[in-house]
Amino acid sequence: MSDQHKSGAPWRNFYGRTKGKGLRKSQEAYLDEDLAKLSPGPVGWDVNPDRAPLDLGALFGGRDTWLEIGFGGGEHMVHQAAGNPDVGLIGCEPYINGVAMLLGKIRASGVDNLRVHPGDVRDLFDVLPDASIARAFLLYPDPWPKTRHHRRRFVTPEFLAPLARVLRPGATFRVATDIPDYVRQALEQVPRHGFAWEAERADDWRRPWGDWISTRYEQKALREGRVPHYLTFTRT
Repeated sequence: MSDQHKSGAPWRNFYGRTKGKGLRKSQEAYLDEDLAKLSPGPVGWDVNPDRAPLDLGALFGGRDTWLEIGFGGGEHMVHQAAGNPDVGLIGCEPYINGVAMLLGKIRASGVDNLRVHPGDVRDLFDVLPDASIARAFLLYPDPWPKTRHHRRRFVTPEFLAPLARVLRPGATFRVATDIPDYVRQALEQVPRHGFAWEAERADDWRRPWGDWISTRYEQKALREGRVPHYLTFTRT
């Protein structure tokens, strides 16, 4: 039995990369110097075994809190933070190279309304209060294209149930993907967990949001001939 099991932490399989090629010296400095001070608070079982909820009111001064799940290189998070200084954003990303990229963008932009959890979003869900998040983003998530791996996708009950718990009624959940079968699964599963798809026309998925900034993952999809889909759900 691992120490994690002894502490009472649930067993959670994690799929995907947590680290890629070697970091540059500057990126290592960002992680050493900036990551700890941008933490949203005690998240992991090792530092918060009682799962005490995060105090988002103290963290962001009572401002609405938004959540980005898997922020990639961080360009969308910084764009949203700069355009919405009246909100606080928490980004969750287990891929440490992406975390280092975001930290560099935060330094360059000077935004101060971002917090970063470098790990599994399920651990963050454990300590987010009920109905505490006003908006959530899931942008170009891991597609897990093989049928036997579809259960690893975010749009499954394991992730959607806690997401529904932390989103307040009326909150927006945005999903962007270039994988048609991911769209199918999202439209099938997300409404089952207390969400309504906000589409006025059948082709609404073609139109990006008004404050959208195309990410490097979207640019890669376009170069390779895949079509972006933009889905907006509302927590009912």
